[in-house]
Amino acid sequence: MLDFQEQLLRAIARGLPGEKAHIRMAPFRPLSSIARKAAENVRESAVAVVIYEQSDTYYCILIQRPSYEGNHSGQISFPGGKKDLSDNDLQETAIRECMEETGVELSQARFLGQLTPVYIPVSNFHVEPFVFFYPEVPQFTPDPREVESIMSISLQALTDESSVQFMTVILPDGSELKEVPCFRIDDMEIWGATALMLNELKEVLLGM
Repeated sequence: MLDFQEQLLRAIARGLPGEKAHIRMAPFRPLSSIARKAAENVRESAVAVVIYEQSDTYYCILIQRPSYEGNHSGQISFPGGKKDLSDNDLQETAIRECMEETGVELSQARFLGQLTPVYIPVSNFHVEPFVFFYPEVPQFTPDPREVESIMSISLQALTDESSVQFMTVILPDGSELKEVPCFRIDDMEIWGATALMLNELKEVLLGM
């Protein structure tokens, strides 16, 4: 019988649900592939989807951004950020950003594959998610400038249908978005681009 790592690697390699998996968590948002066609000076970025095992349960690392005057203030996301000139490719961006933001070094992690990119119109970021399996329980050293806190969600909770709920989002200008789909896990509300990526990961896991 294949272990979890091998099952997930093969499930990703077989083919992704793609942007169809994004629609549920952003029903009123244009598909990334369509929205990006009209965008100019798009900023390339990447995130690390880091999975690890603890006590026979699999977890995924997330971070909460500090509060600031900006579009992503206080949001929960994967560790990641924009591509530097020194990065050879976006996978290297994901690895570097994960180290800088969480202190987790991915050189010993196993790369399992890549999820479908997401374009974020409000910040003009094209985000590519890279999935890694970390071989032990990570020890975190958060960067206080970029990370308010680091948390982990269990993949079992992610795949539980009851985790998909709705929330009201307060935008930086004070306006409200009502009935926004989100994952509500351990008192965390995860929405936006991160929820899109998590929903694709959820569908991959359910298809294993």
